Amino acid sequence: MFNIILIVSDSLRQDHLGCYGNNWIDTPNIDKLAAESVVFENAYPEGLPTLPVRSALYTGNFTLTNRFWQPLTPQDVTMSEILDEYDYTSALITDCYHMFKPNMNFHRGFHAWRFIRGQEADAYRSKPHNKDLNKYIKPELLGTRFIRNLDQYFRNTADREKEDDYSAAKVITEAMNWLEDNHGSRQPFFLHVDCFDPHEPWDPPPPFDTKYADPNYRGPKLIQPLVGPVDWMTEEELAYTCALYAGEVSFVDRWIGRLLDRIRNMGLMENSLILFLSDHGLSLGDHGVMLKTTDHLYSEVLRIPLMIRLPNGEYSGKRVEELACIVDILPTVLDVIGKGNESEYMHGKSLLPLIRGDIDAIRDHVTMGFFSSDDRCIRNKEWSYIRRGGNRQNELYHLVKDPEENRNLVNEFPDIVDKMDAAIAKIFNCRTQKESWFQLKFDIPGMCEDRFPQPLVWKK
Repeated sequence: MFNIILIVSDSLRQDHLGCYGNNWIDTPNIDKLAAESVVFENAYPEGLPTLPVRSALYTGNFTLTNRFWQPLTPQDVTMSEILDEYDYTSALITDCYHMFKPNMNFHRGFHAWRFIRGQEADAYRSKPHNKDLNKYIKPELLGTRFIRNLDQYFRNTADREKEDDYSAAKVITEAMNWLEDNHGSRQPFFLHVDCFDPHEPWDPPPPFDTKYADPNYRGPKLIQPLVGPVDWMTEEELAYTCALYAGEVSFVDRWIGRLLDRIRNMGLMENSLILFLSDHGLSLGDHGVMLKTTDHLYSEVLRIPLMIRLPNGEYSGKRVEELACIVDILPTVLDVIGKGNESEYMHGKSLLPLIRGDIDAIRDHVTMGFFSSDDRCIRNKEWSYIRRGGNRQNELYHLVKDPEENRNLVNEFPDIVDKMDAAIAKIFNCRTQKESWFQLKFDIPGMCEDRFPQPLVWKK
């Protein structure tokens, strides 16, 4: 049976990769993998953000109508548990600290796991740092949780000295070590490498910290911007912050390249199924917003990179424009290794028939939204419809003619709206209880008070 290597890069925008048309950010290693893979142009998550996406990834089931930011449930049957039944040795290596917070059991079913500590607001170290926070903030950040995020991040990274000490490097190094230790001892194997970068804070090592930045910039180092409207930043500050994110992308690419080179050198490339994807993107001032807000349902957040390198490089170079979703990953993996019957009752569908050209499509639309919001986006290859709660205006965009989603056509195409509204109705009418915000209560006291507004009341 084939080995399985699943690589996830958190918050990686599709349009920041050369293989998806970017011409100013260096991503040679991911681009090389794309050239050897089947690349999906219209791949999407479903329930956002981080943990709901990973629940869908692990189980092949939708989360938007019945799950929130929560652990795996006792009823979940996960990728690692299924593969264990077929004698796979499995390992999870990640610095995505949300996955290993108290009560979060996303390592369930793995034979080995390694948690790299210290990302973002991970309650890792309490030792004071020597950073001057005033160099990293503006007055608008004072009194916000982002000050606490930044302070905790600097505590976590106070002892960092060289590139190898950065989280992405640690994750990849640990993954390579696991491969060296386990290669040949027992096969097949399943390795999930989950890298939190390029998630904020955007603090890449040299030379990536200045690679895309204006050398004359003298403003604050806004590595942890506010979530929400971007009007508090000057054009120069925004450009600098975007350059930091681009540097993170290139930094991640370098280390993913090292992992892929090690896989090649160990002779594992041709007998392995390799998947690379992100959980979602983020906004860098697009539509007037920074990062992710629960009502921001546009392509910069929703469209994700997805490439699948089949064993022996089969179908390499093929581009697929049909819709794909996170829930399709597990059924695809099982189909490739000849265990497709295991996905019979999953919401997701194998992408393998689509890759082979046996079928034209596996779905005619995808539905997306944040678990903590009532807003939903339903889209196909041509249209994106955003259904808003309360008295807010709904939105409709023609993705082919208006890929940046600037012109709202909701009043011009009522037939399209009615069709997409009908498809989304069953999603909208299902409500779930909300829980405390991102469980950051385990990291920084006081960060979760009054996080959620009262749920919107839907009017029929």
